[in-house]
Amino acid sequence: MKIAGIDEAGKGAVIGTMCIAGVKIDSELSNALKNLGVKDSKKISKKKREQLAYQIKKYSDECFILEVESKQIDELRSIMTMNNIMEMGFSKVLLKLVPDKAFVDSIDVNADRFGKLLTKNFTEKIKKPIEIISEHRADEIYPIVSAASIIAKVRRDELIDALKNKIGMDFGSGYPSDPKTKKYIADCVKKNNSLPDFVRHSWKTAENALNLGSKRK
Repeated sequence: MKIAGIDEAGKGAVIGTMCIAGVKIDSELSNALKNLGVKDSKKISKKKREQLAYQIKKYSDECFILEVESKQIDELRSIMTMNNIMEMGFSKVLLKLVPDKAFVDSIDVNADRFGKLLTKNFTEKIKKPIEIISEHRADEIYPIVSAASIIAKVRRDELIDALKNKIGMDFGSGYPSDPKTKKYIADCVKKNNSLPDFVRHSWKTAENALNLGSKRK
């Protein structure tokens, strides 16, 4: 039986791409992932994540990463909620991997509802049954979801590092709670009265900075 795990990195960030990763393996290799020491990507150092990502790809049948850029998120949020965007993204990853069973880290407060939505989206497109286990903190419970969490985080880190090199500036983690990120956004508004496309304009952090900039004019 082929199983898959799906998780994301960058959902709550105000800067940079969100990555939704899926890892598909033979169910008999689940213990191999566990033996690698996979766990929630946030609890592992960057270097260790990179090492594990390499090993995960060796064991997996397929790894797929859906990248959703900041501008796309802003456009989609004008017509749907962030939960709708996540549902759509997770569904795309599932449809790419087509496993027999999937474990997902629920982004809905109602984990069961999220699982049912994903099942419905999958079976409408792929005429085969699928079992979906949707749980909160699934990346801490199931090695296959931990693996997806690591793949997603490593890819987002790569994109963030590339972006910093491109603009020649360190804006921190890209999350609203990061003082370096908030300072970068505030400085952009002060200097240009605008924000670049890689900043999510629909986030409160960005909206507040833009509103403050307008009052100064």
